[in-house]
Amino acid sequence: MKRGGDVPETKFTIGKLSKRTNVHIETIRYYERIELLPKPARTVGGQRIYAVDDVRRLVFIRRSRELGFSLQEIRNLLALVDGGDATCAEVKDLTIRHLIDVQDKIADLRKLEGVLQDMAAKCEGGEVPECPVIEALSEETENTAVKV
Repeated sequence: MKRGGDVPETKFTIGKLSKRTNVHIETIRYYERIELLPKPARTVGGQRIYAVDDVRRLVFIRRSRELGFSLQEIRNLLALVDGGDATCAEVKDLTIRHLIDVQDKIADLRKLEGVLQDMAAKCEGGEVPECPVIEALSEETENTAVKV
C-alpha cells in the first residue's frame, strides 16, 4: 500500500492491518493474547501500531491456518523462524507430519462419504415416520455403545 502516491506505508493501525491481511480484528487481538503475534507498539493514546513485519507474520499465520496447521504447529514453525536457526529439514519434517495428518483426515472423510451415501440410498424420502437415516444414526455399534 502506498500513501501520498509514492511513499510506501510502513505503519498500520489494527483496522488497516485487518484489511491488508484479511484477518478479523478480534482474531488479531487473539493472536496477540496467545503470543503468536508480538505485542505491537502503541501511540501515546494507546492505539496499536503495527509494522511491515507484523503484516508478513500475520499473513503467514493466516495462510498456515488456511492450510490446516494447528496453532501449536504454527507456533513451532514461528519458533524456528524467530530463533533464526531454522533449517529446511526441520520445516520439512513438520510439514510431512502435517501432510500425514491431512491424508488420514482425507481417508476418514472418504469413509464417511461412503457411509452417508449408503444411508441416503436406503432412504426413499417418503412421508412414513420410519426413516432409515435416523435409524442408522441412532443404532448403537461396538464403537458407540455406552459401557456401564
